[in-house]
Amino acid sequence: MKRRIIEIDEKLCNGCELCVSACHESAIQMVDGKAKLVSDIYCDGLGDCLPNCPTGAIRMIEREAEEYSQEAVDERIAAVSQPVEEELACGCPGSMAKAIKPRESIQKVSVKEVDDYNQALSQLTNWPVQLNLVNPKAEYLKGADLLIAADCTAFAYADFHKEFIKGRVALIGCPKLDDNNYYIEKLTTIFGENAPKSITVVRMEVPCCGGIVSAVKQAMLNSGMIVTYNEVTITLEGLKK
Repeated sequence: MKRRIIEIDEKLCNGCELCVSACHESAIQMVDGKAKLVSDIYCDGLGDCLPNCPTGAIRMIEREAEEYSQEAVDERIAAVSQPVEEELACGCPGSMAKAIKPRESIQKVSVKEVDDYNQALSQLTNWPVQLNLVNPKAEYLKGADLLIAADCTAFAYADFHKEFIKGRVALIGCPKLDDNNYYIEKLTTIFGENAPKSITVVRMEVPCCGGIVSAVKQAMLNSGMIVTYNEVTITLEGLKK
C-alpha cells in the first residue's frame, strides 16, 4: 500500500538521538551512531520525530510501505522496555541522559590526598552537556539552576568548575559554529517544560559570543519566563569583566 512514512538521510544525521526519544512507537533506533527506521510497520506516519531533528535529516514522504501495525508496536515497546544488562545494541550511548554525583569518587582517594583532590574534583552533575545533544525531557533539568555557557569559557577561566558548574546543570554551545536559531528553539522547549530556578550565562568577550546571550534571552521571552538571570563575560586573559 502507498502511505505517508518517514525517510532518514544518514548523511545529515548527527546522532543526537532526539528522534528516538520523540517516537512514541519506538520505530527509530540508533545503529552505528545513525538513526534508522526499524521497520515500516512501526511508523504511523504522524511525524512526531520531525520537529525534534536539529539537522533536518528526517522528512515525510509517500511511498509503498507495509501497513502500520499497533499490535506490532505494542510488542516492540514491551520488548525494548525490558532492562538491558549487556552492552547497548542501539549504538553509542554517549548522548544518553545521565545524572552524575561528583563526590561519590572521593571515597576512592586516600585521606592524605583528600584536600588536593577536593580542589580538583569535577563539579559536573549531568551528561550530555552539549546543547545540541541534551534531551529537553531529561529529569535533571526539572527545576534546575541552569548554566548556559559558550564552550570556550571553560578553557579560558581557570576556576570554571568551582565557580560556575558547581550546583548547576551545565549546557554548552558555540553560537558561531552552531545554528543559533536552533538554540533558541531548543532553549525555549527546555525552559517551558522544566521551569528552571535560575539561569546563568557565561560568554567570552568576543563579539560572536553574544549569540548565546541573545538565544537565551529570546528563549526566555518565548517561554514567558520570569526567573533569576545572571550574565558573566570572560576576557581572553581568563578574567571576569
